[in-house]
Amino acid sequence: MRTPRVPASLTGLACLFAVWEAASRSDLVPAHYLRPPSVVFPTLVRLLGDPVFLRAVVATVAATLLALGIAVLIAVPAGLVLGSFPPVRRATMTIVEFLRPIPSVALIPLALLTFGTGPDTKVTLAVYGALWPILFNTMYALDEIDPLHVETARAFGTGRLAVLTRVALPSAAPFVLTGVRLSFAISLAVVISTELFAGGAIGLGQFILAASSGGAHMDEVLAGTVLAGLIGFAANSGLEWLHRAVFAWNVSADGLR
Repeated sequence: MRTPRVPASLTGLACLFAVWEAASRSDLVPAHYLRPPSVVFPTLVRLLGDPVFLRAVVATVAATLLALGIAVLIAVPAGLVLGSFPPVRRATMTIVEFLRPIPSVALIPLALLTFGTGPDTKVTLAVYGALWPILFNTMYALDEIDPLHVETARAFGTGRLAVLTRVALPSAAPFVLTGVRLSFAISLAVVISTELFAGGAIGLGQFILAASSGGAHMDEVLAGTVLAGLIGFAANSGLEWLHRAVFAWNVSADGLR
């Protein structure tokens, strides 16, 4: 009988927690601030039974998914246009390259003045942060399309819009999904950061901020932090599985392209 193989990603995660456990029980760091996983994980299990904590987690995940969905609706059509129309690309890339390096958290004060402290602020900032990987993956994916496919479609009388939707978009879809994988982590980080620094909106960031007050509940702070990492890990694993299931033709023997 074959022994089930443990995924390498889980092995690496287990090693990380083992190093964390050893470091927290040594004299390298103050044990009061870096609580070991053997304390943090029971705290996380306890918190998962707390309705207040669960509402905070649901609020963060919902805001992240909403922001990601809006980013896809904006970035994919924009990427198709920029990748298909060179004059538009040349006219707008300076603006895009100017806006892209601006971190979302730097816009928190402006967003607070514009939208207040409600969920609109974190969703808007997360959309801004999540746009760029999807936009650039879509745009540059069009550069990889075989021109013969486009010319064949046009030879059969296919219009420009139909070429975009029937030829360009299906070819770019695997790259778009890769951009979505990257953008989920960015969106989650921006949402939690906005909750943490801006206040007001319920969420995991607000829970971490409240638990860190006074430094008496560092196990809860770390439990919230670990949960954020686990959410990101689970989302990335799920999107990888979706990529392999839907775009098997685009997956190499060693993994995703």
